[in-house]
Amino acid sequence: MTFAKLPTIAVEKPWGVVGLPEPFTPSSPERIGEIWFDPPTDCPLLAKYLFTSERLSIQVHPDDAEARARGEPSGKEECWYILEAEPGAKLGIGTIRALGAAELRAAALSGAIEELIEWHPVEPGMFFHVPPGTVHAIGGGISLVEIQQKSDVTYRLYDYGRPRELHLEDGAAVARAVPMPASLQRVIVPDQSIGLLAGTRLSVAYIAGNDLGPIARENGPLLIVPLKGSVDVDGVSVGAGECLWGARAASIAAGGDARFLVAGQGAA
Repeated sequence: MTFAKLPTIAVEKPWGVVGLPEPFTPSSPERIGEIWFDPPTDCPLLAKYLFTSERLSIQVHPDDAEARARGEPSGKEECWYILEAEPGAKLGIGTIRALGAAELRAAALSGAIEELIEWHPVEPGMFFHVPPGTVHAIGGGISLVEIQQKSDVTYRLYDYGRPRELHLEDGAAVARAVPMPASLQRVIVPDQSIGLLAGTRLSVAYIAGNDLGPIARENGPLLIVPLKGSVDVDGVSVGAGECLWGARAASIAAGGDARFLVAGQGAA
């Protein structure tokens, strides 16, 4: 399997934006909320950009075992790298105190969950890990890159009155509604490569220039998402707004100003 650029898919969302920021070219007057990099069938990961003009639903994802018990192929672990954030923009991750399943369900029904979710101010360069079971929501005024297991299983707990289906029974059952551990949040120094996540289903590193140290031991297929500048992987060049997927690279070359995310399948 050689490296190849993945096709892009623009997805309309009611909470999206009119007019995509660079490096994307606005293609329609519709509200675009996501740009997906369409993965091949053998790729267990998904990378996408999100652009928000208002809050997304409060939701939770199951782990692999919980998903399979409900007839889904896998759970969903994800992480976010913040590209841009308007003043006052926030992410909801965790709850301000521990909630049991019954209390979480009741709060979702009453709307009290809006005040119980833990809202975190964000700025460009921040990284957040969202393990399965984490109650979470993305606020408005944010652009980010999301890397996740290739799964669409989402249990929506609350949607601010929008007429969309909720999944309170499953959501409350799989949620671990507790305050966010500090370890789930990182602030990245722009010119320093660093390993960000080394999970059983997902590994992620931030690479600055040609300092490939954090991915030196990666020996499986890789997903590469440039944030700035260009990256050449086994002769295939890719820039911001694009994504590569392929087998373990024989060579990765990047300019000194290049910044990119590299994701693997984890240690499972």
